Amino acid sequence: MKLGAFSVSLPIKDLATSKTFYEKLGFESFGGTMKQNYLIMKNGDTLIGLFQGMFPNNILTFNPGWDSDAKNLDDFTDVRELQEKLKEKGIDFISETKENTKGPASFMITDPDGNTILVDQHR
Repeated sequence: MKLGAFSVSLPIKDLATSKTFYEKLGFESFGGTMKQNYLIMKNGDTLIGLFQGMFPNNILTFNPGWDSDAKNLDDFTDVRELQEKLKEKGIDFISETKENTKGPASFMITDPDGNTILVDQHR
Protein backbone atom coordinates (compact mmCIF):
# COMPACT_ATOMS: atom_id res chain seq x y z
CA MET A 1 0.00 0.00 0.00
CA LYS A 2 1.64 3.23 -1.18
CA LEU A 3 0.28 6.29 0.61
CA GLY A 4 2.38 8.87 -1.26
CA ALA A 5 4.06 12.04 -0.04
CA PHE A 6 3.68 12.74 3.67
CA SER A 7 3.23 16.07 5.40
CA VAL A 8 1.85 17.45 8.64
CA SER A 9 -0.85 20.07 8.23
CA LEU A 10 -0.83 22.57 11.10
CA PRO A 11 -3.62 24.97 12.02
CA ILE A 12 -1.88 28.22 12.88
CA LYS A 13 -3.00 31.57 14.31
CA ASP A 14 -0.85 33.96 12.26
CA LEU A 15 0.52 32.82 8.92
CA ALA A 16 3.22 35.49 8.68
CA THR A 17 4.55 34.72 12.16
CA SER A 18 4.56 30.96 11.53
CA LYS A 19 6.21 31.41 8.12
CA THR A 20 9.03 33.41 9.70
CA PHE A 21 9.49 30.82 12.45
CA TYR A 22 9.71 27.86 10.06
CA GLU A 23 12.05 29.78 7.75
CA LYS A 24 14.41 30.05 10.74
CA LEU A 25 14.31 26.23 10.89
CA GLY A 26 15.37 26.06 7.24
CA PHE A 27 11.97 25.63 5.59
CA GLU A 28 11.16 27.41 2.32
CA SER A 29 7.77 28.18 0.80
CA PHE A 30 6.84 25.47 -1.68
CA GLY A 31 3.15 26.03 -2.41
CA GLY A 32 0.12 28.07 -1.41
CA THR A 33 0.11 31.82 -0.84
CA MET A 34 -0.33 34.27 2.00
CA LYS A 35 -3.45 35.54 0.23
CA GLN A 36 -4.96 32.02 0.30
CA ASN A 37 -4.17 31.75 4.04
CA TYR A 38 -1.97 28.69 3.65
CA LEU A 39 1.59 27.77 2.77
CA ILE A 40 3.24 24.45 2.09
CA MET A 41 6.82 24.64 3.33
CA LYS A 42 9.69 22.30 2.60
CA ASN A 43 13.03 21.44 4.16
CA GLY A 44 14.71 18.65 2.17
CA ASP A 45 12.07 15.92 1.86
CA THR A 46 10.15 17.20 4.89
CA LEU A 47 6.86 18.97 4.19
CA ILE A 48 4.61 20.94 6.50
CA GLY A 49 1.43 22.80 5.69
CA LEU A 50 0.57 25.99 7.56
CA PHE A 51 -3.18 26.68 7.45
CA GLN A 52 -4.70 29.78 9.01
CA GLY A 53 -8.36 29.48 9.99
CA MET A 54 -9.08 26.32 7.99
CA PHE A 55 -9.33 23.49 10.55
CA PRO A 56 -9.04 23.04 14.31
CA ASN A 57 -6.42 20.30 14.76
CA ASN A 58 -3.20 18.93 13.29
CA ILE A 59 -3.70 16.57 10.35
CA LEU A 60 -1.37 13.89 9.03
CA THR A 61 -1.60 14.17 5.24
CA PHE A 62 -0.70 11.66 2.54
CA ASN A 63 -0.81 12.45 -1.19
CA PRO A 64 -1.02 9.31 -3.35
CA GLY A 65 0.57 9.79 -6.75
CA TRP A 66 3.07 12.45 -5.60
CA ASP A 67 6.62 12.39 -4.34
CA SER A 68 7.87 14.95 -1.80
CA ASP A 69 8.39 17.49 -4.62
CA ALA A 70 4.72 17.17 -5.70
CA LYS A 71 5.92 15.43 -8.86
CA ASN A 72 3.75 12.70 -10.31
CA LEU A 73 4.73 9.12 -9.56
CA ASP A 74 4.23 6.51 -12.26
CA ASP A 75 3.52 3.77 -9.73
CA PHE A 76 1.10 4.55 -6.89
CA THR A 77 -1.98 3.15 -5.18
CA ASP A 78 -5.13 5.06 -6.12
CA VAL A 79 -7.05 6.64 -3.24
CA ARG A 80 -10.12 4.50 -4.00
CA GLU A 81 -8.05 1.31 -3.75
CA LEU A 82 -6.55 2.52 -0.46
CA GLN A 83 -10.03 3.23 0.87
CA GLU A 84 -11.25 -0.24 -0.13
CA LYS A 85 -8.26 -1.95 1.52
CA LEU A 86 -8.72 0.03 4.72
CA LYS A 87 -12.44 -0.77 4.84
CA GLU A 88 -11.57 -4.46 4.51
CA LYS A 89 -9.32 -4.02 7.56
CA GLY A 90 -12.17 -2.50 9.59
CA ILE A 91 -11.03 1.14 9.54
CA ASP A 92 -13.82 3.66 10.21
CA PHE A 93 -14.03 6.75 8.00
CA ILE A 94 -14.82 10.39 8.79
CA SER A 95 -15.34 11.06 5.08
CA GLU A 96 -15.08 8.87 2.00
CA THR A 97 -14.40 9.26 -1.68
CA LYS A 98 -16.95 8.09 -4.20
CA GLU A 99 -16.31 4.64 -5.59
CA ASN A 100 -16.16 3.99 -9.35
CA THR A 101 -14.69 7.42 -10.08
CA LYS A 102 -11.29 8.53 -11.33
CA GLY A 103 -8.95 11.42 -10.68
CA PRO A 104 -8.67 13.69 -7.64
CA ALA A 105 -10.36 12.43 -4.48
CA SER A 106 -9.80 12.16 -0.75
CA PHE A 107 -10.90 10.46 2.44
CA MET A 108 -10.35 11.06 6.15
CA ILE A 109 -9.86 8.65 9.04
CA THR A 110 -8.69 8.95 12.65
CA ASP A 111 -6.10 6.91 14.48
CA PRO A 112 -6.85 5.35 17.90
CA ASP A 113 -5.78 8.57 19.67
CA GLY A 114 -8.08 10.81 17.64
CA ASN A 115 -5.45 12.18 15.24
CA THR A 116 -6.95 13.01 11.86
CA ILE A 117 -5.39 11.44 8.76
CA LEU A 118 -6.20 12.90 5.34
CA VAL A 119 -5.44 10.90 2.20
CA ASP A 120 -5.70 13.47 -0.58
CA GLN A 121 -5.02 12.50 -4.20
CA HIS A 122 -4.62 15.46 -6.56
CA ARG A 123 -4.61 13.64 -9.89
